[in-house]
Amino acid sequence: MNSMIHIDELNRKIIGSLQNNARQTNRELAISCGVAPSTSLERLRSLERKGVVNGYHASINLQAIDRGTQALVAIKIKPPSRKTYDAFRAWLIDQPQVTGVFVVSGASDILAQVAVRDTDALYSFVIDGLTQRPEVSDIQTSIIYEHYKKHTIMPLE
Repeated sequence: MNSMIHIDELNRKIIGSLQNNARQTNRELAISCGVAPSTSLERLRSLERKGVVNGYHASINLQAIDRGTQALVAIKIKPPSRKTYDAFRAWLIDQPQVTGVFVVSGASDILAQVAVRDTDALYSFVIDGLTQRPEVSDIQTSIIYEHYKKHTIMPLE
């Protein structure tokens, strides 16, 4: 999405309703927004085309799939070049332990959110994976004790 999209009251209602339940039918969406099903479908397709709504995802309980230990791993990259960052980021995103990647400013270049079975698996990811990468010059790992993820951005102003 390259430019700002005008989000009117109906678009706010549609986005809000989808954030609460992305699995609802178009008919249910229309009822929740107080419009005809054809209107809600047209608006939703427009929001998708414009990149405002860019996907529908299942929320997974990491404890239930034996990946309840989470950490933020701050990584410093060398040499600092777009080519180095791009290659490392592509490798990092492809790792099954990684649930999020953030390119940041400050003391670190990249923050990786990881979810693993236990601290032994975290140690293995850091020591056997990250430290073996030639572009990694420093690593700081912080275990996450509690994680609260906000799934909505509402209300939009």
